[in-house]
Amino acid sequence: MQRILSYLRKTIETYSMIEEGDKIAVGLSGGKDSFTLLMGLKALQRFYPKHFDLIAITVNPGFEFFDSNFLKNKCDEIGVTYIEEISHIKEIVFDIRKEQNPCSLCANLRRGIINSVAISNNCNKIALGHNQDDALETFLLNFFYAGNLSTFAPISFMDRSKITLIRPLIDTPEKEIRKFVKRNNVAVMNKVCPMDGYSKREDMKNMILNLEKEIPTIRANMTGAIKRANINGWKEFNNKK
Repeated sequence: MQRILSYLRKTIETYSMIEEGDKIAVGLSGGKDSFTLLMGLKALQRFYPKHFDLIAITVNPGFEFFDSNFLKNKCDEIGVTYIEEISHIKEIVFDIRKEQNPCSLCANLRRGIINSVAISNNCNKIALGHNQDDALETFLLNFFYAGNLSTFAPISFMDRSKITLIRPLIDTPEKEIRKFVKRNNVAVMNKVCPMDGYSKREDMKNMILNLEKEIPTIRANMTGAIKRANINGWKEFNNKK
């Protein structure tokens, strides 16, 4: 946990993600990233100089393998309030619209639901579990398929809802999250999405892995380029006086 907390705290302080009195809703999908984020924030809560509250929000997409009881029990174990919102995402995305590339629409629907539930529970911030690898993969997806230079923002304010979106794991490599989950025997849902392993994002992941064999510093190079260009507010700064 100490290594994950080190990444978390540095990122939170770099981008001023948490302020005194925040109530943060963690989007809990059931995968390794969202569990690591929830456990990390809960551990940080015990000693962080700024007091903040936590709840976990799960959007049940309607997949037959989705185990909300498992998620609730995990939240009960660490003492975090669990809220589940039943949705029709599976029906809309896969049954009605039959999307060939469903990830974008599914993500937008999830975010909209989490946003609404967070507001109704008086949260002023939403924390999502996107890690460094997710950000790099998104950068490549946008570059190749949309022709623009963009990726997840570490922190962003949504004017319409007045909620701030934070991504405390955005500087944490996926391999560190895998190590944390394995070393601590953290149980996660074996399957979160039917597209796992079959999406364009997976293609980008494999591309980076292959490039890494020839250019071992490829991840650091890409991350550095994103920060130097300050893409979506990635430029590092220090607010400490």
